[in-house]
Amino acid sequence: MITKELLSPKSIVVVGGSDDTKKTGGSALKNLINKGFNGDLFVVNPKADTVQGIPSFKSLEDLPHVELAILAIPATACPSTVEYLCSKRGCKAIIIYSAGFHEDSEEGAELEREIVRSVNNAGATLIGPNCIGVLTPEYSGLFTQPIPELDKDGVDIISGSGATVVFILEAAMQMGLKFSSVFSVGNSAQTGVEEILKHMDETYVHGVSSPVKLLYIENISKPEMLLKHAKSLILKGARIAAVKSGSSEEGSRAASSHTGALASPDVAVAALFDKAGIIRCNSRAELINVGSILMHPRPKGKKVAIVTHAGGPAVMLTDILSSGGMEIPHFSGDKADQLLNKLYPGSSTANPVDFLATGTAEQLSHIIDACENDFDVDSIAVIFGSPGLTTVYDVYNLILNKIKTCSKPIYPILPSIVNVKDEISDFQSKGGISFPDEVLFGSALSKVMSVDIPEEKIELTPVDKKIIRQIIDGSENGYLSPVQVQKLLDAAGIQRAKEAVANDEKNLRRLAREIGYPIVMKVIGPVHKSDVGGVALNIMDDETLISEFTRMMKIPETTSVLLQPMLSGTQLFAGAKREDGYGHIVMCGLGGIFVEALGDISSKLAPISPLEADKMIKSLKGYKIIQGTRGQDGVNETLYKDAVRRLSALCITAPEIFEMDINPLLGNSKQVVAVDARIRIEKL
Repeated sequence: MITKELLSPKSIVVVGGSDDTKKTGGSALKNLINKGFNGDLFVVNPKADTVQGIPSFKSLEDLPHVELAILAIPATACPSTVEYLCSKRGCKAIIIYSAGFHEDSEEGAELEREIVRSVNNAGATLIGPNCIGVLTPEYSGLFTQPIPELDKDGVDIISGSGATVVFILEAAMQMGLKFSSVFSVGNSAQTGVEEILKHMDETYVHGVSSPVKLLYIENISKPEMLLKHAKSLILKGARIAAVKSGSSEEGSRAASSHTGALASPDVAVAALFDKAGIIRCNSRAELINVGSILMHPRPKGKKVAIVTHAGGPAVMLTDILSSGGMEIPHFSGDKADQLLNKLYPGSSTANPVDFLATGTAEQLSHIIDACENDFDVDSIAVIFGSPGLTTVYDVYNLILNKIKTCSKPIYPILPSIVNVKDEISDFQSKGGISFPDEVLFGSALSKVMSVDIPEEKIELTPVDKKIIRQIIDGSENGYLSPVQVQKLLDAAGIQRAKEAVANDEKNLRRLAREIGYPIVMKVIGPVHKSDVGGVALNIMDDETLISEFTRMMKIPETTSVLLQPMLSGTQLFAGAKREDGYGHIVMCGLGGIFVEALGDISSKLAPISPLEADKMIKSLKGYKIIQGTRGQDGVNETLYKDAVRRLSALCITAPEIFEMDINPLLGNSKQVVAVDARIRIEKL
């Protein structure tokens, strides 16, 4: 719960406030004073009667009731201070700058738990510990610099790292990106990124609330909450971009299936962001560029006009946009010729539109008008720097006016941060946001346009829930038997190959005749059959059948042998892995040995919609193989997508499924058939 006292307190006390502004308590008090907090402001400092001109109390007992407390004192003193403030002084919001808690030791973790108990008992909100604070339109509760001027139409930022948010603020302010609020949650002992985002969702009013949320996340402790409220915000009209750090792993977790090995925690994060519509960024610079782009109207499509007076940057921007899936359409015809007649000789209107280093503001106006009205583009990128010979106020004022009046978004790339720093500063002071680097901008725009608005509701493919639950409820943890797997596939409506199990020679010939030659034989028992020589293909006669059966039964851990018809088609893969808190990650790709050898896998969180299944398959690098190449039969994509969606519905119906592989699925133009499947359950 985010209390109103955290967002707009009527009174604030800085416990540990100091005249020394190089200390956290002193700096925080200075920021509160300088930014004009209008409520009652107090300090607790046993050594002073006033601190920076603010009344100071020697002890907590002397303090009047106060709504928000900011603590800049040693960690060991925080629990008793919080308890007293919440229980005796009516405090409903606490911000703790101090470090030395769970990030430091078990003793620190216990201090943190004591604090959480106190604030929870009082119905208060805790920010931190180990954070830099909070910045809202009502007060500046940060101890750091810089303190940006807030704008109700700016972006909201929530960060798990104090230092990172400081660096983001510094860089963003240089681009003219403005902020509406700043939350540094530190250890997130009670209130983390998820809780702040939940509050923003529950109070969001489109056209009134800040439309863009930027997140820096080090740990997703409540993925379900993050998914729910991020998706809700985006469906209401907001946009969200996030950095999730800590994506690498120093060793893979133990996993006995292909899916288990491939579905790392970072794959789960990527799938969650994709499901919610969050734009994932990989650096502070990318986050700031994406956030700046999101402050403009969203382009209706991917066609970009590049307007420049410098050839090199335009070429680099063209390259990065093209590689990111954007389009740079060629301009030609009467409209292009008419525009060219308004430019200096040597100019080009082919796109990029190059109006030379001597180009004027008037010429730029003609170009932008043509891009707005005459050419089939969705957005306009304008590159305009300066060699430092003249001022360019007129050009930048023109760009700012066109941004406000054109229906298509215009992105100003102003690279001359030294030569025309005064003009850029003037441009930003009037509300403009500028991009200093064309490649960073192009990469960010490509990323923004690659992320879709999430689907509001996904209908599950019908499955036989009664049979699925009977099988799962009657099973023990571990890998299910082949018979149980067959029944689950049938209940889910996933087509499978006809098969039979033999554990002695007595029934072997009869089962083989029922299936019909040619036959595939596979051991039952060992997890990775091919690794132990447990697969025999194209068995054509009884003699080979018996010989292979005898050999396979001698393989360690083998209990019996599975017989299947020898089918033809492209080997495909589909699987799922349950990730705690996230649900099931559903994966697909080329099958057989290529699953791990190529790593060409597409992943999404269950449930899977028809659109998502389509994107999963078409995003594979091996998609051309699925389509059919060089005369080879392609795969029926409708049936493959149906199998992926049915696997997804199976996992939703049976959340006890921990790992599941269907490998291979054999696909051709007429059918997609599960040939081999394993399902491991771990009951919740």
